[in-house]
Amino acid sequence: MVHVAGSVLDPDLGDHVCLPFEGDRQRMTTTRLFTLNGLRRRTKVMIITHAETPERTRGWLAPHIPGFDDAEAAGQVEILSCADTHFTDGRLDPDRLLHGLADAHHRARRHGQHGVYALIDASWGARDAQAQAAFEAAANELFGERWLAAVCQYDRELFPLDAIERATAVHPIAPEQALLRFANTSSPPGLRVWGDVDLTNRPAFGSVLSPLEKEPGQVVIDASHLDFIDAGSARLLTVTAAARPYGSTVVVCAERVARVLRLVRADAHVVVRRVGDG
Repeated sequence: MVHVAGSVLDPDLGDHVCLPFEGDRQRMTTTRLFTLNGLRRRTKVMIITHAETPERTRGWLAPHIPGFDDAEAAGQVEILSCADTHFTDGRLDPDRLLHGLADAHHRARRHGQHGVYALIDASWGARDAQAQAAFEAAANELFGERWLAAVCQYDRELFPLDAIERATAVHPIAPEQALLRFANTSSPPGLRVWGDVDLTNRPAFGSVLSPLEKEPGQVVIDASHLDFIDAGSARLLTVTAAARPYGSTVVVCAERVARVLRLVRADAHVVVRRVGDG
């Protein structure tokens, strides 16, 4: 049983969460709590459905959300179908989703909202869970600017256990796994990461690092507030650095992380700067 209360339903902007659930009651509880939290945070709430129509979702959700009609009329709540956000002519269209979320962000800013809260029914990918996991991993790049929080709902009745495990692993945050947060940085370009990285969210960490391989100059990975990294995840930093010009990848970190980087010999490719070093 997955407990639906807690931080996974009250995510920070920038969080990409996987939330497995069981049964309609849990799905509806999740939707209600997520919507309440999004409105409390003054974000634009997008509910993207698949298992049921937007009209049906609106019918049972609205009576449980104080001020729902006014929020919807003001554009603070939108209920959409995956068919209208993820697909074009029945085929998965990642660019359509990206542009749709970016447009929602622009509209949110115009209305003084703080960002976008998206609750997504992931059952659209049940027929090809492996391809869906690849899509979710690639989507992590969206979250580095920290204007979007998304909770992806995975129905345990539709997805086998291996598919659920694959999905949670490519999300930086999921119940009962390490919690990773990250943000893009600039001047020089790079990444700030905090939280924990281990086997449970290592694939997500890899997908967060991979865009840095395309950067032509120096990049700085600020891991000064990374509380834990295991050896396997530290090797991903080495892989990223090895794909770039020698000496152009800098990791700023505390001694506990530097020790693991030394253990995997990452310092052969990574310039390690400990917090407090000049």
